[in-house]
Amino acid sequence: MKFNVLTLFPEMIEDSCKYSILKRAVDAGVISVETVNPRDFTLDKHKKVDDTPYGGGAGMVLMAQPYVDAYESVEKLDNSITVMLSPQGEPLNDKLVNELSSYDQIIMLCGHYEGFDERIRDIISPKEISLGDFVLTGGELPSLCLIDAVSRKIEGTLGKIESADDDSFANGLLEYPHYTKPREYRGLKVPEVLLNGNHKEINEFRAKKSIERTKIKRPDLYKLWLEQNNNS
Repeated sequence: MKFNVLTLFPEMIEDSCKYSILKRAVDAGVISVETVNPRDFTLDKHKKVDDTPYGGGAGMVLMAQPYVDAYESVEKLDNSITVMLSPQGEPLNDKLVNELSSYDQIIMLCGHYEGFDERIRDIISPKEISLGDFVLTGGELPSLCLIDAVSRKIEGTLGKIESADDDSFANGLLEYPHYTKPREYRGLKVPEVLLNGNHKEINEFRAKKSIERTKIKRPDLYKLWLEQNNNS
């Protein structure tokens, strides 16, 4: 199994894989763990990879160009899957871990700050995975959890494979899409409503998108949200 991790903090991934069972699996050639730093691909002379969000709001958003270029630099195997660690994703469980262990390569995108420019999702189309309904500072810890959990399912990682057998959610909805500079990237444009400065329209757009993606990605949350709002 080959793990490729796009991260702004490669040492976090590399150092954590130098211990215990993961180290043994790496040394035995059962798994390999390689990191790619999007800062190495930014066109900004100061190695900047984030910028302020269109439409206003707190925090910074990770820019599309460095992450897409970093992703495209990774050599993909035929039996490969790309994962984005995100609180908006499918909850990680044993069934999903078993599914992921059937691949030969897992490419992971670790986020930070307010998250990714939505066009990273549009271009790469990753499978989004979450550790649960809470928010962490970055995607490195979830990616390590995924590496650890999946590696245990692979023959040779454990002494016996039988050992493996034995700011979303604040209002009940997933967060709306984010965008940052440039206004257009690979033919994908920032929605015009985020550029007009009309905060009422921006808030309405974001609320609509928040409901839409919750209904699509987490129908369980959407159902609960509907029940709570109908009873209020």
